[in-house]
Amino acid sequence: MKAEEPLEELVVAVRASSKYSAVCTELIRNIGRRELATRHSPKEAIKETKNKLHQVGAAYMPTRLQYERWEHELRQAQGNPEALKAACRQILSQHASTRERLPILDSLYARTLGDLAPIHSLMDIACGFNPLAAPWMPLAEDARYAAYDIYEDLIGFVGRCLPVLGLVGQAQARDVTVGLAGVPAADVALLLKAIPCLEQIDKLCAGTLLDSIPAHYVLVSFPVHSLGGAARQMREHYAAHLRELLQDKGWNYQQYDLESELAFLCEKPDAPSLYGGV
Repeated sequence: MKAEEPLEELVVAVRASSKYSAVCTELIRNIGRRELATRHSPKEAIKETKNKLHQVGAAYMPTRLQYERWEHELRQAQGNPEALKAACRQILSQHASTRERLPILDSLYARTLGDLAPIHSLMDIACGFNPLAAPWMPLAEDARYAAYDIYEDLIGFVGRCLPVLGLVGQAQARDVTVGLAGVPAADVALLLKAIPCLEQIDKLCAGTLLDSIPAHYVLVSFPVHSLGGAARQMREHYAAHLRELLQDKGWNYQQYDLESELAFLCEKPDAPSLYGGV
């Protein structure tokens, strides 16, 4: 049997599940390769790969994905700013992570990114449904928006919606735990509530990912309670974790204690700045 055959069989088995059929193969391979090396059997490796994929994404996704309907609703609202915001809010409420953000949506980006306005280019890493929050972001009229996530169908939906939101950009399915080599630089990057999920796959990936982000500013956030609603001193834990991640990087950052999220606006002094000196 060729060395890669068990891995390819694992990928096929995982994607045969409707729950994981749209997950990009790059991520499945990267998880599956590690699991095959440590588990007693391919069956155990497949099971643990699915478990990791649940932790990183499936636990937050809607049970019914109505991309065609949601796209239609956005197109119906196009050209009417308030109607478009209302349609975006409705879609954002379908995803567990962005649903938690709705109470602070009117102030979140104004407070954390307002001083950087107008933002001409932004990348949204492990984006989920968050690109639908673009109407609340202090973006320039000609803003370029790049979105990255593990779900191919979600990324297809986001890519079709960006022009409806008045944005030029791209949406790509990829495994960000291995970094962002080759992606275009941006003024600002968003990494919202993603680090705890990504660390379920690779406990050491966060530092590598942060270093690889080609943006001068990175807005990083963490959840302040579990999906079940328990707080468990998560603010204190993640504040300490962020300080640990940045300890030797020489980055400046500002902390924002928000109602449903703990956010940090980080400045990477050695990153390319598209601001022309800002």
